[in-house]
Amino acid sequence: MTLLCRDCRRALPPSRSTAPPARCLFCGHRRLVAHPELFDLAIAHLDCDAFYASVEKRDNPELRDKPVIVGGGKRGVVSAACYVARIYGVHSAMPMFKALSACPDAVVIRPDMAKYSAVGRQIREMMRELTPLVEPLSIDEAFLDLTGTANLHGRSPAESLAHLAARVESELNLTISVGLSYNKFLAKIASDLDKPRGFAVIGRAEARGFLAEKPVSIIWGVGKSLERRLNERGIRQVQDLLPYEEQELIARFGSMGRRLHRFARGEDNRKVNPNAPTKSISSETTFNQDVADPAVLMAELWPLCEKVAERLTRANLAGRTITVKLKTQDFRQLTRSRGLSSPTRLAERIYQAAKALVEAETDGRRFRLIGVGASDLEDRSIADPPDLLDQDRLRAVKIDRAMEAVREKMGRDAIARGRGLKARRSQESKLK
Repeated sequence: MTLLCRDCRRALPPSRSTAPPARCLFCGHRRLVAHPELFDLAIAHLDCDAFYASVEKRDNPELRDKPVIVGGGKRGVVSAACYVARIYGVHSAMPMFKALSACPDAVVIRPDMAKYSAVGRQIREMMRELTPLVEPLSIDEAFLDLTGTANLHGRSPAESLAHLAARVESELNLTISVGLSYNKFLAKIASDLDKPRGFAVIGRAEARGFLAEKPVSIIWGVGKSLERRLNERGIRQVQDLLPYEEQELIARFGSMGRRLHRFARGEDNRKVNPNAPTKSISSETTFNQDVADPAVLMAELWPLCEKVAERLTRANLAGRTITVKLKTQDFRQLTRSRGLSSPTRLAERIYQAAKALVEAETDGRRFRLIGVGASDLEDRSIADPPDLLDQDRLRAVKIDRAMEAVREKMGRDAIARGRGLKARRSQESKLK
């Protein structure tokens, strides 16, 4: 049994006993990691603990022992909840009114994404000091491949990760949880096993046995809909997938069948990709009261399209597929998409595609949320090619470039389209 102390970050002498010692032989602390493959594994998933809420507590010590929820108003959802709030059953994506009903004494804080992003960048830079192979998944989590770094740092990947966790804690006053394994799928699962401030390991020897009795929903990509379809076929646990051949699962579940077959066996050949492309760019808003009026929906839709266009431009990207998200008053989510003839970064083209999708759903139902996104992203250089048969597109491109030039010189609010001003007035009058 290989042992590592997470407090003094020292490797302990190998133990022949299956039960590790209760304390570190060097520092006397109890936070030991014990695993036969500990120093042979190099793929990690790092996840900050209750990140948004932890940053807020760090910056305001008066909140230390209080339940903290980061999220929108009563109509919004929970972005993050500290571990005190989680004791009351509060969790991410929970409607805010339910969270406040479960934990009425919680301190609610509006998200400060600029602050969270800045802290996330600090942690990511620390990661990159260990290895260039860092694949961010979000502001507060990433995959790392530390293969071959032992000679560089003079210690195993496991020891380097323990040093990193200690550094984040001492320098930023935040905690992270580490998952270590031999592939990305299992490393991500491991990082959730010992939260908060955890360090969990899944090795090759126990991977299949570990996965066998877990619900199929543990497999990345298996949402409620697919889980229901699998359950209908008697596939409830991961081990229920093992009798099926890969081609049989592909025939029944499409490309997802390949993942089901391989992940059920603890196999995942995906590399840690530091240049993983952004898959989509989106923006959404929750209404203060449910909305059925198409005019109000369109008033809300336009500024969202502008935000998506701005984010595409900043990222030097363009989207070929436009997707609209609507959430009904009873929390049913509708997602509708439309492909474009060419990728775009223009708010006008995004709006026209999204408008048609929203109009198809405005049948008297009331909605509490609307969102729009662009996916199938490509380089900005091929966006919105000239089309002599589409004079509206040519005009939109010229207007967009002119507005962009003005905003670069005078700021974002220096100029706006008439639709944006009309939309704002329409919104105010409809929601009074």
